[in-house]
Amino acid sequence: VKDEILGKSGRKIPSMLDYQVHIEGGSMYNTPPVFSIYTAMLNLRWLKAKGGVAEIEKENKAKAFALYTEIDRNPLFKGTCAVEDRSRMNVCFVMQNPELEKPFLKFVEENGVEGLKGHRSVGGFRASIYNALPITSVHTLVELMQIFAEKHQ
Repeated sequence: VKDEILGKSGRKIPSMLDYQVHIEGGSMYNTPPVFSIYTAMLNLRWLKAKGGVAEIEKENKAKAFALYTEIDRNPLFKGTCAVEDRSRMNVCFVMQNPELEKPFLKFVEENGVEGLKGHRSVGGFRASIYNALPITSVHTLVELMQIFAEKHQ
């Protein structure tokens, strides 16, 4: 930033956006969010170690494909949005028979799958398959969906 333009915005701006204030404060007008910066660094290192963005994208596509394939194949389940609008991070679905939702949720929780219950205003299920979730966890859920279907068809 050129010194001659500092403090000459021509209008009142918040001090956080005024470079003159930062220069006068030795570039430390505020305390940097150290913990946020640290956790971002850890996440970026992890991402790099996994093979970078391209590899994570490949894994995320595989996770979503496996779960959506089972939802579409299994007659007990039904997706809640159009195919072209499906999320790769939060897979939402319901059961064809709503009376089976509580037993299914209990079954998966008894088998180690947590946090599958959908939003309280929407119902159904939401499988959050974020970057850090391994594909083996998705395979476990798919297997449990198949076992439950065998018992309840």
